[in-house]
Amino acid sequence: MQVKLTPDAVQAPTIESTLHAANEAANWVSQVSHQHFGLKGSVRELRKLCYGELKARGFGAQAAQHIIKRVADTYTTLRVSIKAGNLGPEGSKRRRKAESKPVTFRPDAAHTYDDRCLSWNYDAQTVSIWTLDGRTRNVPFACSPAALKQLTEHRKGESDLIERDGRLFLVATLDIAEPEVFEPKGWIGVDRGINNLATTSDGDNHSGRRLGRYRRWQARKKAEIQAKRTRSAAQLLKKRARRETRHATHVNHKVSKTVVAVAQRTERGLSLEQLQGIRERVTVPRDQRARQSSWPFHQLGSFIEYKARRAGVPFIEVDPAYTSQRCPRCGHTERGNRRTRDHFSCRRCGLAGPADHVAGVNIAQRGATAWVFVNMPQPDPA
Repeated sequence: MQVKLTPDAVQAPTIESTLHAANEAANWVSQVSHQHFGLKGSVRELRKLCYGELKARGFGAQAAQHIIKRVADTYTTLRVSIKAGNLGPEGSKRRRKAESKPVTFRPDAAHTYDDRCLSWNYDAQTVSIWTLDGRTRNVPFACSPAALKQLTEHRKGESDLIERDGRLFLVATLDIAEPEVFEPKGWIGVDRGINNLATTSDGDNHSGRRLGRYRRWQARKKAEIQAKRTRSAAQLLKKRARRETRHATHVNHKVSKTVVAVAQRTERGLSLEQLQGIRERVTVPRDQRARQSSWPFHQLGSFIEYKARRAGVPFIEVDPAYTSQRCPRCGHTERGNRRTRDHFSCRRCGLAGPADHVAGVNIAQRGATAWVFVNMPQPDPA
């Protein structure tokens, strides 16, 4: 849960300077870790080397521990990402660059607070937060009544302080029990795409035409700003990029909310394609590369998944192979079944219709089959 801090003119500089100092200290710890341990620095070893210096810089015991742990966790994540091949094979330029220099933290990156450093007053909607100048009390925060209710009932554990566009936010952790997943009476397949953000097996189509027009308009504006090649133009470009990201996120929230609501109302499960690595598998013409790279398909899938889990709706991902070329009635699979992007026509039985709708039906069928296998009881031992 994210809430916005609204400190006054005295409180804001204190909190901002503490956040910047914490990230500067994290950069120093990162350099020490990379110098002594490469990518394998542990919390225990870094504490021996860095704890005393962090205390000398004015950080409290808890703040120093959080800085050290954040650096160690960052290197752990980097090692896992390298091992998974996300930065390319061994010897690749991207992987060598990641391994050859220490991880750096932005001045406005998130800093962790626990309940010893941060306390909440829900009735007054204020927080008391530790800073380098001591405890700063009665810092107001703003959120909706529904968010405040969730904070009051479910907040637990650590919170992150971040700065974005000159504004301060707290991201609190909520511990909410997931409802029990009901037994589905059927399945809804969701086909994701660029022209149509989501098309369900029921025939509901969430078009991406307006989002595409918005992005093309943003691209023209960014090109005009970029041509000026000034410092203020670079700052304005970053601001516009964040605005475009927020707009796409808002659209994905609306689409995912609608899809999950239909599944919950009709007591059906949701089936989606596994699209990991699609950008590496699919090639597009040069003039469409930017469009494909800005396609937030993974975010839409993650939104549908977490909203389904929160509502108790069954959710499963299936193999996407040939979902747009297979006939859901006779099973005939051929590239010629889909002569154009928008239309499907089976060359065996003659079934025809919108290609995205047909793909959604295939995904729903695969979801029903996969759900049976996933929830099949274990056989008795011989």
